[in-house]
Amino acid sequence: MTMDLHAPQIQGFFNIPVDHLLGGPVLAQHFLQKFKYDLDKIVIVSPDFGSVTRARAFAHCFSAPIAIIDKRRPKANVSEVMNIIGDVKDKIVVIVDDMIDTAGTLCGAAQAVLETGGAKEVYACATHGVLSGPAIQRLENSIIKEVVILDTIFQPNDKRIDKIKILPVAPVFSKAIERIYAEKPISTMYNK
Repeated sequence: MTMDLHAPQIQGFFNIPVDHLLGGPVLAQHFLQKFKYDLDKIVIVSPDFGSVTRARAFAHCFSAPIAIIDKRRPKANVSEVMNIIGDVKDKIVVIVDDMIDTAGTLCGAAQAVLETGGAKEVYACATHGVLSGPAIQRLENSIIKEVVILDTIFQPNDKRIDKIKILPVAPVFSKAIERIYAEKPISTMYNK
């Protein structure tokens, strides 16, 4: 079993059966509860074109619109925001991605939706918190109110800051294991 592979094509490299689980529903549930009285003010933002499908699925949980950050990567681990596609003005923005590595893309996107787009508040979430290099410092200094990640990667104490909330994925894996042993499909786990 895997969770949120960075590229779905990776599943084809295994020569054994692979069940690909999704972290988005766990993250969505957190924000649905957090903003249950403000759902009409939410806009889900994809930090790049590669994450649009993920953002669209996430937005579906909220019946919310999406916006997309148009960015360029002049070199590895460096991105420049060029444009915001969609309306985020006076909205609560939730930026959704599969992983946070150095947090450069995430912090740049957050700055863009706040300063250029006129968003009211910015939150972020990702399945995998790689949090390498300057990530913790960048997140600590960013305008992002809360960063929610899943516990797919262990976070030592020096990476645990107040701004980061870590949610468990054990319930998703246990439910999937239970369904496999009961010979039930895993895909229906995500149907509501």
